[in-house]
Amino acid sequence: MTTGRLTVLAGPTAVGKGTVAAYVRRFFPQVWLSVSMTTRRPRPAEIDGVHYHFVDDAEFDRLVSAGEFLEYAVVHGRAKYGTPRAPLERALREGQLALLEIDLQGARQVRATMPEALFVFLEPPSWEELVRRLVGRGTETSVEREVRLETARRELASVSEFDEVIVNDDVRRASEHLVSLMSSRQRDA
Repeated sequence: MTTGRLTVLAGPTAVGKGTVAAYVRRFFPQVWLSVSMTTRRPRPAEIDGVHYHFVDDAEFDRLVSAGEFLEYAVVHGRAKYGTPRAPLERALREGQLALLEIDLQGARQVRATMPEALFVFLEPPSWEELVRRLVGRGTETSVEREVRLETARRELASVSEFDEVIVNDDVRRASEHLVSLMSSRQRDA
């Protein structure tokens, strides 16, 4: 049996990680995408079980205590996010290309436990474009935006921790580049 390979996609807030993951989900069905859990409220058009598993703090904490997460973190000082371990392990055992779309804290935790994974940093074309995307989505208050932008400044400085960098100046191109990297890594395994 072929073992799958894990790719971790991370980058600053509003860089388009979710948009790239949605494109991959739609156009590359051979890629298994992990669905993270979060305690934050769903944004408009987000579907429970597709974009995230939305849970309350008590359930999230129970899963942490039970060791059910590959990684987890409190992001932007507010909501908890985590990657359920069992579905990922099953996908890898089945030989699938597996993609985690997570934040920098989570990527660091995965690097500590699965250093053989491919770590890809999604970068904005410019700081101004990142700010425009964050403001344009209109899902955060001005205070929340400032917190996210401060976090983004720190996250952008971590690019050297990653194996590959993709500039998200075009979602289709960035997504296809990502899947190309994943596929070539699978062939090399």
